[in-house]
Amino acid sequence: MKEVLLCKYGELILKGANRSYFEGLLMKELKARVRRAGDFDIHRAQSTIYIEPLNDDCDLDLALEYAKKVFGIVTINRACVVEKNIEAIYQAAKEYLPQFMKGVRTFKADARRADKRFPMKSPELAGEIGAAVLEAMPNLKVDLYDPDIVVRVEIREQGAYIHAGQFKGAGGMPLGSSGKGLLLLSGGIDSPVSGFMMAKRGVTLEALHFESFPYTSERAKEKVLELARILCEYSTRIKVHVISLTHIQEELRDHCDEDYFTLLLRRYMMTLAERVARRNKCGAIITGESLAQVASQTMRAIAVTDSVVNMPVYRPCIGLDKEEIIDIARRIGTFETSILPYEDCCTVFTPRHPRTRPEPEKVIAEENKLDFKALCDEAFETLNTYDIRIDED
Repeated sequence: MKEVLLCKYGELILKGANRSYFEGLLMKELKARVRRAGDFDIHRAQSTIYIEPLNDDCDLDLALEYAKKVFGIVTINRACVVEKNIEAIYQAAKEYLPQFMKGVRTFKADARRADKRFPMKSPELAGEIGAAVLEAMPNLKVDLYDPDIVVRVEIREQGAYIHAGQFKGAGGMPLGSSGKGLLLLSGGIDSPVSGFMMAKRGVTLEALHFESFPYTSERAKEKVLELARILCEYSTRIKVHVISLTHIQEELRDHCDEDYFTLLLRRYMMTLAERVARRNKCGAIITGESLAQVASQTMRAIAVTDSVVNMPVYRPCIGLDKEEIIDIARRIGTFETSILPYEDCCTVFTPRHPRTRPEPEKVIAEENKLDFKALCDEAFETLNTYDIRIDED
């Protein structure tokens, strides 16, 4: 009995004349991921992508796990495919479906005929499938309105596809369909979530991390690189750029009003981020800020830090509370790494009474105590880049 994966996509269907462009990106990404699980034939028809093993060495379980993390795919069905005759369909349903229905008490049978030449109409076909399931699992009950699981046969050009339930895909838009953005990756909980959320909307990611050695450790940087590796399960490849802020922070500590330290530091960070973004052809900066979560993330503080850049700054977490962000972090697998106790640069020389309602004139006056451009130029020279890939050992 031949097994395949049926991948369904959602909002791509609404793209009209541009739909083929988005489908092409989705197919390219899916093929790149799934080939790591073996030699598969991957093709699309009728808003469905078929993943079919070409030999016995293919790992369909692994292919399924990879497909779940490809943006653009909404649901995935693991199905068996048989000839389009009712005897073969009935027998396959009886033998194949029970493995997916352990612990299930109620079910509903459904049928779809993409190939209208099939002689049996959908309601009759659904009845046959339901009968096959009840013969194999007589303790089950039919529930047409709120079943535990739906079993289905789809009659398509290539054959009859039989499956039960479905796996949730990553959703969103295909990677690369919305340009490239530079993620400020701090090592905390919020910034990886922001990166995931923007990647889900089709943004290819690069990342920028600021270190403060020796005030922060080498393990803090390794933690950030590990977060990038986890994000690569969704985003395939991320270049992580690392810049040292040590000298800037020491100069701020020695010459500027402590209350303005965080705001001034963030202005340096945003300026350096824009320089890195433009060098790497990124169309926007992405941060993990959530409104009012900390002193530097008030509305007025954000306005002060944004005023030094001339490109879009995206903050996908801006309206989420901490619990909502943590829920996403747990789901995508970054939470346990994010909470490792290695400090990032923002925890160095933290002011006791940071300004939450800063006056721009006062901020600029403090900033003018130092040679802003010279310090940025010096920091930029410390840049190192790490190329993180999904297939990295």
